[in-house]
This record gives sequence, structure tokens and C-alpha cells, in this order.
Amino acid sequence: MQVILLERVAKLGQMGDVVSVKPGYARNFLLPQGKALSASDANIAQFEAQKAQLEARNLETRKEAQSLADRLDGQQFIVIRSASDAGSLYGSVTTRDAADAATEAGFSIDRKQVMLEPIKELGLHTVTVVLHPEVDATITLNVARSSEEAELQAAGKSIQELAAEEEAAAEFEISELFDDIGAATSEDSDLVETVEGSGDSSEGDQPEQGEDARS
Repeated sequence: MQVILLERVAKLGQMGDVVSVKPGYARNFLLPQGKALSASDANIAQFEAQKAQLEARNLETRKEAQSLADRLDGQQFIVIRSASDAGSLYGSVTTRDAADAATEAGFSIDRKQVMLEPIKELGLHTVTVVLHPEVDATITLNVARSSEEAELQAAGKSIQELAAEEEAAAEFEISELFDDIGAATSEDSDLVETVEGSGDSSEGDQPEQGEDARS
């Protein structure tokens, strides 16, 4: 099926191009979203008559999108989720979650503008936001189990490194505990030896009964 594009469509063409697409793609996406018209003689003539107006409107919306992209590009947004110790999420982070996180931070974007597959792991995830057919921005979703964990991830530590540090800390605490117990046991043994030694000395100083009687 041939259509005439009313705006730039990635991997398809620029505004005004007449391209061939699958009928389903045209009916379900291009035509209902106003991105194209079927390439009939009447529609082509209509486009040519409105071309200047369409180009002016496209230029205006592109400027607005670029202004937003300049502020949005490079931003990082925290998304708190429950996950296993291995980092697998109990659920997933979707385009809606990404749009909500950005909107809460003051950037008005729609989930349809967010390009990502559902995220199922903790960590930093790079996401593309298409603000206009000719303008996009790149953001990072910091998916963590807590704000503290998100700060560590933002500093460059992975969930595996965090888990290793927690394990090392736990092993250190256990080692310290056994050292304390060992030290306490050693002190108790020294105390017992001291007490027993004192007892032997006292018995040795006492005279035998026979000697007392003779004196």
C-alpha cells in the first residue's frame, strides 16, 4: 500500500515522501495517528496545497521538542522496586513507569514517547524518549530497592558489587564475634590458672600438724 507521509517517520521517510508499506501498518498506525495519508491523487494534491502550513507547524513543534530535549537529555530518574538479592525485579518497569518518573520530576512526557522493553533487573538503564519525529532525548532509569541503593548505583556500583560488599561485611562481623569469644575464653582460662596457682601456694605455706605439736 502506498501512503504519503505527513511527517518524518523513522526508517521510512521524510514529510512528503510517497512510500510503500504493509496495509496493516498503514491502517493500524500511520493513518489513525495522522502520520500519513493514502497516496491517492486527491490526497497528494491536498498535501501539496497544505505543504507550507504543515512544514511551518512541524518547525514550531520541533523547536518546542528541542527545547524540552535540551533539558531532559542526560537526566537520571530513580524508580524504587522490590527485587531478589540477585537483582531480579518482582514485576517490571514499563514505559508508563518511565513517563511517570520523568513527569514527577517536572518533565511532561507521554508513555508513548518512551522507547523501551520492560525492565526486569535492578541497575542503570538507558532509555530513549522520542519527543518529535526529528528530536529525541536519552535518559537513565536508576532502578533500585531503596534510595540509598540508588545513590550507590549512581556512583557506579553494580548490584553484584553491593551484594559482595554486604556479604564481606557480614563475614567480617562473624569473624569479629568469634575473635571476641576466643579472647573471652582465653581470659577465663588465665583467670582459672591464676586462682589455682594461688591455692597451691597457700597450702604449701601451712605447717604440718606434727611440726606444730613438736614446737
